[in-house]
Amino acid sequence: MNSLWLIIFSIIAFILAYATYGAWLAKKWGLDITKETPAHTMSDGVDYVPAKAPVLLGHHFSSIAGAGPIVGPIAASMFGWLPVMLWIVIGSIFFGGVHDMGSLFASVRHGGRSIGEVIGHTMGNKGKKLFALFAWLTLILVVAAFTNIVASAFVSTPEAATSSILFIILAIIFGVGVYRRGVSLAVGTVIGVVLLGVAVWVGVLFPINLSVNTWMIILLGYIFVASVTPVWILLQPRDYLNSFLLYAMLAGGVIGLFVLRPEIQLPAYTSFKVGTNYLFPILFITIACGAISGFHSLVGSGTTSKQLDTEGDIKLVGYGAMLIEGVLATLAIITAAYVTKDQLGVLTSAGGALNVFADGIGTFMASLGFPFIIAKNFVTLAISAFALTSLDTATRLARFIFQEFFSSDKEGATSNGFTSTLTNKYVSTLITVIIGGTLAFRGYRSVWPIFGSANQLLAALALLALALWLKRTGREYKMAVYPMIFMFAATLVALVLLMMANLANPVLLVFAVALFILAIVLILESRAAFASTEELD
Repeated sequence: MNSLWLIIFSIIAFILAYATYGAWLAKKWGLDITKETPAHTMSDGVDYVPAKAPVLLGHHFSSIAGAGPIVGPIAASMFGWLPVMLWIVIGSIFFGGVHDMGSLFASVRHGGRSIGEVIGHTMGNKGKKLFALFAWLTLILVVAAFTNIVASAFVSTPEAATSSILFIILAIIFGVGVYRRGVSLAVGTVIGVVLLGVAVWVGVLFPINLSVNTWMIILLGYIFVASVTPVWILLQPRDYLNSFLLYAMLAGGVIGLFVLRPEIQLPAYTSFKVGTNYLFPILFITIACGAISGFHSLVGSGTTSKQLDTEGDIKLVGYGAMLIEGVLATLAIITAAYVTKDQLGVLTSAGGALNVFADGIGTFMASLGFPFIIAKNFVTLAISAFALTSLDTATRLARFIFQEFFSSDKEGATSNGFTSTLTNKYVSTLITVIIGGTLAFRGYRSVWPIFGSANQLLAALALLALALWLKRTGREYKMAVYPMIFMFAATLVALVLLMMANLANPVLLVFAVALFILAIVLILESRAAFASTEELD
């Protein structure tokens, strides 16, 4: 089979879904373009700053993309390309799209607060605290993991390190120009994209070679500063400009496929059980960001909701970004499917799933006339840039959730000195960075196998919060209930399998048991809220 049909099928499916199902969700939920968003009503020039739709789409897409939609589909290719493709398309449209768009919408209607606040509004303070604790611990894992991933990427591709530093400087200049000097977005974008290309070229000429530990120290210092800096200075412009790297990579990969048209070598389906892995639930845990990811709910209800200019942008930013990520995930499975099994093994052993993807997209782009080595380096640079984006966004999100956890639940209540200290943005950020950094240096790998289940459990919990809120506010909610039930089933089965496989590993066993109990407690807590006929404001 020609791989061209896979990308055509996914793009057509996503376009139709955006025009129909996305519009239906917006209508059923009652998105209101006349209603002021928290970016305006709570504007503070730091976290709550309205952004134009293209800028916010760039931030949101850059933050949720990272390496997830690349690594997951390639790792899941052991089951064959067909189940992977089906889950990417069905998951993105009916699971991830609903999850992301709903999380963003619910957060906007709760003052730009996290999904934990939505749970608190529908289930009470106990549910809020449990969710906040779980979400913060998950983000700590993200910080630890991506600190290592980015540092390792900078060591293996020092050109990416130079370019990333230049990207940050360029973003600051762009932010000051557009937000404080009156430069139009169109003019700033043209200049910024051109300079983005220059930064990539300079990175190739002057790579920075440092050790992994040195880069981790630098990165931990950077994410502390980045997470407390006003979003208009760095986060908005950096993510917006970086999104053009991913758009260019996607365009190069798709157009290159139309020219090269490689045949698929991977079997459509291998087996329900591969080694010790079962298609259910492992496929739905592994692919994660390519179909649905709990991390997306934290981004949507953490940074994105605080920058939304109008509710009319929710469909584009929440639902649209997930579908674009589905295209990226489709390209990822194609890069694993068009090579032979032996070639896939060689590429994987040489640099993992990211090397498989970079080699594949580099090959597709080479069919357009680009030198293969330059094309592959460009893809590697783009992936590194987005991993860095996910890293500092996760740190800011962890800071938000930490502050919410210790903030007063009663309106008008005063905080004591200890609580005031913990809710201080510098203190909460420092605690997050120190703990995440400690895991990064001393052994986050010991709990990394639990991260996939934790992330997907987070998605199930976010859907639970969304379904409860929609029901309690008199809106249609079944579009969130069915995906929620499936994700809870997949996650809980995966946790049971993880417990059985790690009876001799106390760290993983404790984490798995704790997550399982947390999920059950929240499910039981939600029963009364679902049964309630009282409508909320």
